[in-house]
Amino acid sequence: MEKADTPLQQVQANIAKACKIARREAEEVTLVAVSKTHPAEAIEPLLRQGQRHFGENRVQEAQGKWPALREAFPAVQLHLIGQLQSNKAEDAVALFDVIHSLDRPSLVKALAKAMDKLDRRVPCFVQVDVGEEKQKGGCPVAELSALLEQARAADIPLAGLMCIPPFDIEPAPFFAFLDKLARDHGLDGRSMGMSGDYETAIKLGATHVRVGTALFGERPALT
Repeated sequence: MEKADTPLQQVQANIAKACKIARREAEEVTLVAVSKTHPAEAIEPLLRQGQRHFGENRVQEAQGKWPALREAFPAVQLHLIGQLQSNKAEDAVALFDVIHSLDRPSLVKALAKAMDKLDRRVPCFVQVDVGEEKQKGGCPVAELSALLEQARAADIPLAGLMCIPPFDIEPAPFFAFLDKLARDHGLDGRSMGMSGDYETAIKLGATHVRVGTALFGERPALT
């Protein structure tokens, strides 16, 4: 196979290949370009190539660089993929189109209050702690049913489930587990897979893959 011209084209080709193996359509998978810590000048080339879904980790960083980019590219869909503090819920609802890190009852309450106030319902993925790593955030598996019930009662649109498998361990079993949890709870979306494992995630049901390094290169050092 000929090498793609740009990193975006290469990732798109890999997504299409993984979908073909899994007997899925490439359109079933949303590529979220993880632009956290990258400046606007690094994001613009992907925008010009047609990429429209982008992921940010921090509300404040996104507030600083995305308003101007969105003026030029109004079809952009902005995804919050990092942990969210409850006191930033209103800012997140105002700025983001999808939230991938709903993980606790207090955040359900904060997001529901913000959505009611702003009259804006933002679809949310519930982040599940599949690897029992509390430092990454995520709802414990045993508490998932109750959290989903609370979110539904608060009229928070549920996009699906999200996970970040443990590093340096084969991710496939964790992806398969999240896929089963999503099916068990009647949810369509599975936000799983990053630069090193998104093809595996797609073969195991991912609907959203969060890819940074494969598109942008190594992240700049935070100052």
